[in-house]
Amino acid sequence: MSTHQPIDIGIGETERAAIAAALSRLLADSYTLYLKTHNYHWNVTGPMFQTLHVMFQTQYTEMWQALDEIAERIRALGFPAPGSYREFTALSTIAEVEGAPTAEEMIRDLVMGQEAVVRTARAAFKVAEPASDEPTCDILTQRLQIHEKNAWMLRSLLGK
Repeated sequence: MSTHQPIDIGIGETERAAIAAALSRLLADSYTLYLKTHNYHWNVTGPMFQTLHVMFQTQYTEMWQALDEIAERIRALGFPAPGSYREFTALSTIAEVEGAPTAEEMIRDLVMGQEAVVRTARAAFKVAEPASDEPTCDILTQRLQIHEKNAWMLRSLLGK
């Protein structure tokens, strides 16, 4: 006798699998951006050090909390959440950066990363919304709002 309880939340398994896959890509992009932002927090230098050091910490701290929420939603849908660097690398659209970029290069790179997460969340929304997956849509709406605002705040430091 199987001890596995079927999931009956009003969203079929095929739809739940597609949503979980889209959320896995969001988790990978979010984790990659989290790690990059934390790295830049540690390594930023120059006249904007204090401003960027604090901004980066605020952003990576918020992302850290979001990672858990995204992963737990994947689990609630009945699928394993990716959790290794190998899985994140395969799923993420955000490239790693080699070397020690300047503060301005960090800002530009993080703008691109924030915008990449926005695109990934928007793509996931297109999968979750037709399935009437309101909890996932709620998470995605929050992520869109936060990452669009972060991108805007970072761009403002570049005078744009």
